Amino acid sequence: MSAAIQLLSTTIGDGHRCFVIAEAGVNHNGSIDVARELIDVAADAGANAVKFQAFGADRLAAPSAPKAKYQRRPGDADESQLQMLRRLELPEGAFSALIAHATARNILFLSSVFDEESADALERLDPPAYKIPSGELTNLRLVAHVARKGVPLIVSTGMATLNEVRQAVDVCAAAGNRQLVLLHCVSSYPAEPADVNLKALDTLRREFNLPVGYSDHTEGTAIALAAVALGACVVEKHFTLNAELPGPDHRASLEPTQLKDLVQAICSVEAARGNGIKRPAAVEL
Repeated sequence: MSAAIQLLSTTIGDGHRCFVIAEAGVNHNGSIDVARELIDVAADAGANAVKFQAFGADRLAAPSAPKAKYQRRPGDADESQLQMLRRLELPEGAFSALIAHATARNILFLSSVFDEESADALERLDPPAYKIPSGELTNLRLVAHVARKGVPLIVSTGMATLNEVRQAVDVCAAAGNRQLVLLHCVSSYPAEPADVNLKALDTLRREFNLPVGYSDHTEGTAIALAAVALGACVVEKHFTLNAELPGPDHRASLEPTQLKDLVQAICSVEAARGNGIKRPAAVEL
């Protein structure tokens, strides 16, 4: 059994309930009011945490960087990555208000961090954990900077080789932080089931003896549920108020009723896993 970590009163690891992260990401479209609504949806669905993204657009993208293919929509062909990110940045001070709202709704507030300044600003709000997104896994300076803060890290591993994951884990250990959860992930939006390779969950668990989960970018919920059946101790899934809203991630996100259905289905799959002992069930007797 792999090690476990503690997020406030919640234990994450083998033998514990699957920790469900409702990924709001940038689906607030830059509106703090929409962000509050997303927190309400995540709380009403029964998710353990709601996660946003902390970044400075001008620190993250060069003016010449184009948008990814999946981010392009009719009518915005000339918009750059930087222009899009500026639209999706939450205003200064928003995170403090959103954390207060999440606390009032009894759901953990988490955020991905994309640069050191954003991580430092988040630190002043005393987060229970930080998320290292897939795109920053090989940004070892950032990984070390965040690891030194001494709180748990949830690390996505999309696009990474096993050796790149090992380098990030080693950097955290050198910084004195072994409180890690590794999330298998395929950085494609939406990801095709044939590309997901869920058996990598076993590889990560075996290689690092750490809690292992899955960040899902496939359409629907079937693959996320399969990950739970295979022992994922964390499932992260994008959600939105409406999949038809403008913005880069809405189309690959669950709508509110789908998120609620996913959380309930995860509970059913966990119950169905059982203890592995082959014997007649009580109902059979």
